[in-house]
Amino acid sequence: MKYWLMKSEPDVYSIDQLKKDKTTWWEGVRNYQARNFMMKDMEVGDLVLFYHSNAEPPGVAGIAKITHKAEPDKQQFDKKSEYYDAKATKEKPIWFCTEVGFVEKFKELVSLQDLRDNDKLQEMLVLAKGSRLSVQPVDKKHFEIVKKMGGL
Repeated sequence: MKYWLMKSEPDVYSIDQLKKDKTTWWEGVRNYQARNFMMKDMEVGDLVLFYHSNAEPPGVAGIAKITHKAEPDKQQFDKKSEYYDAKATKEKPIWFCTEVGFVEKFKELVSLQDLRDNDKLQEMLVLAKGSRLSVQPVDKKHFEIVKKMGGL
């Protein structure tokens, strides 16, 4: 099993919305490295730290899991979508997404500052200077620490 951190702006898609929906396709990722993680590395059952970005405060809101392997992101073919890509075809899709399912919401948000203040988490990618990747791997030890910080 692998561990991940996936970012979403809570006003776009929050942990509460995932809880209500039970599952969602993680569409709209338009970064090649993040796409490759979803396409090549994520497996069904992998666990995810669900991170609220561009929030006040930003931080980890709960846990999700990968419920379906990557498939072509349908939005790349939709001319009305902000994620439309004219270079993508159904025969040669460019963008992929995985399906994510709700596991649990943290009792308390683990803020970005909380992550920074924990000496045992200093190697997390989300804390690296200039790190903006919306999908990123997480070490199991870091996942467990954050989970505990969230009250689980």
